[in-house]
Amino acid sequence: MPLALWALAIGAFGIGTTEFVVTGVLPGVATEFAVSVPAAGYLATGYAMGVFLGAPLTTIIGTRIERKRMLTALMVLFVVGNLLTAVAPTFALVLLGRVLSSLTHGAFFGIGAVVAADLVAPNRRASAIAFMFSGLTLANVVGVPAGTLLGQHISWRATFGVITVLGVLGVIGVATLVPRGPKPQGTRVRPELAALTDPQVLLAMAMTVLGFGGVFVSITYVAPMMVEVAGFSGSGVTWLLMLFGVGMVVGNSLGGRFADNALMPMLYTALAALAVVLFAFTWGAHSKIASAVCIFLIGGFGFASVPPLQKQVMDKAAGAPTLASAMNIGFFNLGNAIGAWLGGFVIAHGLGLTAPNWAGALLPAGALLLAVLSAALDRHRRDTDRADTLTARPAEMTTV
Repeated sequence: MPLALWALAIGAFGIGTTEFVVTGVLPGVATEFAVSVPAAGYLATGYAMGVFLGAPLTTIIGTRIERKRMLTALMVLFVVGNLLTAVAPTFALVLLGRVLSSLTHGAFFGIGAVVAADLVAPNRRASAIAFMFSGLTLANVVGVPAGTLLGQHISWRATFGVITVLGVLGVIGVATLVPRGPKPQGTRVRPELAALTDPQVLLAMAMTVLGFGGVFVSITYVAPMMVEVAGFSGSGVTWLLMLFGVGMVVGNSLGGRFADNALMPMLYTALAALAVVLFAFTWGAHSKIASAVCIFLIGGFGFASVPPLQKQVMDKAAGAPTLASAMNIGFFNLGNAIGAWLGGFVIAHGLGLTAPNWAGALLPAGALLLAVLSAALDRHRRDTDRADTLTARPAEMTTV
């Protein structure tokens, strides 16, 4: 893989760490500013909404800026946001820092995925996207546990200080290793917006929300589920979450590799397997061994769908993929939010702590149906184009 992809992966590692590490340092933030833990949770909610709403905004702003310069500017914004979070004297400023850093997320992954795909041969594009996203998956294995331990033993401010340093490394890497792209010619907002009206692009984004949302219906509530149902200790849950992260790394890598050769079959396999594993976890949650296996597989199959889903959006928005790519990152986060809500809904209505598993399985099953519909529409379009071509040929011959 080109060195430029390493720079993108470093940036992705820093962004992934700052997104998820906040859950591990919430108690420290709540104690220092004398707010409740649910109130401190706005640091996670604010970040997610910043990603969802900020992705199209920052990407549209960047349509007139060369991609390398835009990526560098986004990483600078990331540094500023995390530095403000680390030194903020009030909770309101901490929240502001989180929102500023979240504005980087969607556009960086969206534009970065387009840049990554352009750096390699066409038959390696899904692998290049997966390589960039490996920074995000590794953040859950290394960055989040390390940041949580640092926050527990030193200070949550130290955690965000280290993330700020990672951001500086990302700025340097992007500025020195990513090649310059073509200079934008005039405004590209109109074709970028037009691409979003394509039914296939909309279907791909809906698959993203449902497929990835299914993961977070279950994983959001895995801690109480594992403690009260499976019988794990609190420290055991930490190791289970690391196992989930390892599954993410493996799934992301395999998803990118196989999507290069057969994108839709890879997507069918990942979504179907994810639905099956989530259904099985409903009963497997009563066993420690089965729980560990299911959690690893949920991370694996959940992230095996990420490269093909991202590439599907970019392919269907061919010619103007940047905004669609960035918005799809926002839809991953929308799926997270919907998944967390759905899991809480079934628990609150007395269906039990294992209910998020079967409820979560319904979402990738729905995404699988949309994937089949998308493939059917593709076949219909090809057949229509072929028929139009055959119809036009006799007319051409008559003219000659």
